[in-house]
Amino acid sequence: MTEIKTFSRIPLLTIAIPTWNRQEYLRQNLRQLKAEIDTVGHHLVEVLVSDNCSTDATPDVVREAQEDGLPVRYVRNAENLGWALNFAQCVDLANGKYLLLFGDDDVLCNGTLSLLLEQLAAGDYGVICLRPYGYDKDYRLENPGGEGRIRRFDDAGRFLVSISQYFTLTSALVINRTMLSNVDSRQFIHTNLATFHLVLRAALAAKSNLYIEKFLVASKRQNSFSYEYYKVFVNEFWSIIDQHVQYGLSKEALRSLETWRLLTYYPFYMLDLRTSGRGDLEGTDLALNARFHDRLLFKYWVRPILRLPRPLAIMWGTLAMTLGRLARGDLRRGMSFIRDRLRRLLQRS
Repeated sequence: MTEIKTFSRIPLLTIAIPTWNRQEYLRQNLRQLKAEIDTVGHHLVEVLVSDNCSTDATPDVVREAQEDGLPVRYVRNAENLGWALNFAQCVDLANGKYLLLFGDDDVLCNGTLSLLLEQLAAGDYGVICLRPYGYDKDYRLENPGGEGRIRRFDDAGRFLVSISQYFTLTSALVINRTMLSNVDSRQFIHTNLATFHLVLRAALAAKSNLYIEKFLVASKRQNSFSYEYYKVFVNEFWSIIDQHVQYGLSKEALRSLETWRLLTYYPFYMLDLRTSGRGDLEGTDLALNARFHDRLLFKYWVRPILRLPRPLAIMWGTLAMTLGRLARGDLRRGMSFIRDRLRRLLQRS
């Protein structure tokens, strides 16, 4: 591992970007980061890029950003460590009190850093959730807009339930590293959710957590789909969740997480499995049934999307997904998605 250091003070926030062979996404990310950091002062934010031995022009992209005035701390691995170890390395190398593990293909929206740093300076939080939205082509045009509240939670369980649709997206979650002094960053390195436990532990250890409901993070859609869905977001996900009851996650919060996952989260992904043709439907059904066999929401809300004939499954899945998004307050994001898809269809015609 080689490292080029450009930061001499202890920052309030580290934005750590693990990357591998995504030079154009990284270039867009760093350009927007520079614009954001220029508005708040370089001394408050450390930018760390952990390059997992890229074979493209990633080193040149970082060098360009540094020459343009962005104080990037650049680490290049001598060999590809695998994505999970590269993410864990970012956690271990960060200097800031707070850490944002940021995807190389994701982007901070205008004004995000100034708003975030204002909140970090005003309080002491375990986790701050920055509301994300998906984008396909142009993250500015596809931003759903609106304002949104800033919500403080003194109950960690209620906080985790409120952000449950986002809390495996590292780019949306700022973690207080001082809450993790006794936490092994590599405990779940063998899973596809290698850093998820850090969010849970920081939130459960803190007196307060924060959810900023304004859309602040643009997340590239379907850019890393190389896993079997149920193995990650059913088997591994709930295994990690269950292990955090011992750290203060209440049985009531666990039950609420299950309910909201069934009502508002799983319908979208079950519908995607049926429409895209990718993924193991039988394996997904078996995994969900093992966890939720006694839940009516699974039997009559989610399972029909997997079991019905495809046309009926798509109709039911669309209805369940729409109602689920309405239930979690995502009408604006859904309308933005539909508007963008229609705009692109019209451009092609």
